[in-house]
Amino acid sequence: MPGPIRYAVFPVAGKGTRFLPATKASPKEMLPVVDKPLIQYAVEEALAAGATNLIFITGRHKRAIEDHFDSDADLEQLLEAKGKDDQLEMVRSIVPDDVSCIYIRQGEPLGLGHAVLCARSVVGNQPFFVHLADDLIDADVPCLEQMRQLYEDVGGSVIGVQRVPREHTDQYGVVDGEPVGDNVWRLSGIVEKPAPDSAPTDLAVVGRYILEPEIFEHLTQIGEGAGGEIQLTDGIARLLGERAVRACEFDGIRFDCGSKLGYLEATVHFGLKHAEFGDDFRIFLCNTTADL
Repeated sequence: MPGPIRYAVFPVAGKGTRFLPATKASPKEMLPVVDKPLIQYAVEEALAAGATNLIFITGRHKRAIEDHFDSDADLEQLLEAKGKDDQLEMVRSIVPDDVSCIYIRQGEPLGLGHAVLCARSVVGNQPFFVHLADDLIDADVPCLEQMRQLYEDVGGSVIGVQRVPREHTDQYGVVDGEPVGDNVWRLSGIVEKPAPDSAPTDLAVVGRYILEPEIFEHLTQIGEGAGGEIQLTDGIARLLGERAVRACEFDGIRFDCGSKLGYLEATVHFGLKHAEFGDDFRIFLCNTTADL
């Protein structure tokens, strides 16, 4: 039986140019969805799946991410003095005491595969999660936990996928394979952004992975792929030639928060679910819609 997965890698070195000017001086991963930044949603999902070592692959202007997950004695003292116990506990519990945060600088923007490769010195010979914070998924059982359960049953690497309209396959990595269970496929191929008329399936890779450490050696050998970058999909394509790789069609709702529309959709969705003001927000939206 495979052992537990204790490492989670968060590639957060991207520039976030689609959200300029909001991301000119602040990381896109710190954009809030209601009252939590995207990166905190990502960390909470990894923690729920058992991760205890959080590895952030960062770049310039990402200091706000480190500050967010660091302790803030001045803020804690202020909240304590004002008797704001609930907020104090919220701030202190962002990262549990038994969890380590590790920050690695990606010197050049050489692609997702390169970002994952940057974590090799910390991950070593252990399986690990990769979580892209742009893909925010609302699920009763967190997406990484769904994938971890599959990994625990069968081992090997696991990729999160969802079906997309055939005309959108050129925006994703797309997998090929045969079904081996409910919403599970044994992969025979994976291709980066295929044209709709040449895509093998409509199963698109989203920002969730469980990878065996053998991926690192493949990433060192593949060289530059699409866009002149080291593509993670190319490394996975090599890996599945010698190791079992499965796709898990997760149960949940995904929001592409790398796009402005997806970000707005996520904000409305999580706003409506908010325990404190969700009902009032629903009334506001109904009234606003009626006036348009």
